Amino acid sequence: MPKVIILAHAELAPNGAELDVPTGTSICEALLENGIEIEHACDMSCACTTCHVIVRKGFNSLNEPEETEEDLLDKAWGLEPQSRLSCQAIVANEDLTVEIPKYTINHAKENH
Repeated sequence: MPKVIILAHAELAPNGAELDVPTGTSICEALLENGIEIEHACDMSCACTTCHVIVRKGFNSLNEPEETEEDLLDKAWGLEPQSRLSCQAIVANEDLTVEIPKYTINHAKENH
């Protein structure tokens, strides 16, 4: 089972986290199932950018982004070449290191 290492985030994971994640799980689902309440205003339907993450290690092991995701990422705060929407990024067999950006463009925090 691959590990997903979450780098420290002041609000969501102050000490970071190391998660064992089944292959085929989205990064967003893995975070939520492990108590890391990443925003996901569109309920993981690839319609916003609130679940934007930066994959620091293991990026190439993820599924290819579809055009809709790539178009949305252009609107994400702090976009980097290794950016993905966590609701669309599916964990494969390789370990990942993930950073949750400090900000999103969401003006109201969702309460899921």
